[in-house]
Amino acid sequence: MENLAIIPARGGSKGILNKNIKNIAGKPLVAWSIEQALASQNIDRVVVTTDSQEIADVAVKFGAEVPFFRPTELASDTAATDPCLIHAIEWLKIRENYYPDNTILLQPTSPVRKLNSIDQAFDKFFESGVDSLLGVCKFFNFLWTQKDEVVPLYDFCNRPRRQDITIADMKYMENGSIYISKTDRLLESKNRLSGKIGLFEMSEEENYEIDSQTDWIIVEALLENMNLGRQLC
Repeated sequence: MENLAIIPARGGSKGILNKNIKNIAGKPLVAWSIEQALASQNIDRVVVTTDSQEIADVAVKFGAEVPFFRPTELASDTAATDPCLIHAIEWLKIRENYYPDNTILLQPTSPVRKLNSIDQAFDKFFESGVDSLLGVCKFFNFLWTQKDEVVPLYDFCNRPRRQDITIADMKYMENGSIYISKTDRLLESKNRLSGKIGLFEMSEEENYEIDSQTDWIIVEALLENMNLGRQLC
């Protein structure tokens, strides 16, 4: 069973300049996901797909492969991630005759992962027999929507307590950290999620992803705790 990790890291980030190679808690952001992938007992290859020579140099320094550069059309602000996965898989198949059974997407903007989270996700993937799996966290927020009028998405007259929410009524939030797919399914559907989908529940700390400077500050604090052996061990 061959499992490929793909880490997408383009060079044109705008919210936080050069965020993928900016140091966070002692190392470049992309390095966290690379090292976590290399530490997994289930991952056979770690490939970074990028359009940036600077990111490629950092990725190789920390042990990843960068066998190609991402095409320009897949590196714009509006480019989706799934086509980048498909491009990477097809490039490896054509150029190296390499075709993994399963593909795991690790987004560098979600670097807070517990020591065994990736391998536990693979365990759940294999044991449950699903076609694809995503990392999630429990979701307790009370949501509202506003169109022509304000509408609650829960019964505010009977506001539930966290401890009273049943498993059947529990909501889960996609955290962007881990996605595992059977490679055949990914290419057929052109989507990281297809067929029978499974959920891999992760901790509250692992829910954070970096989209803003505030996120950066929070994630850096969590990563520093990881370095000190606190909370996430």
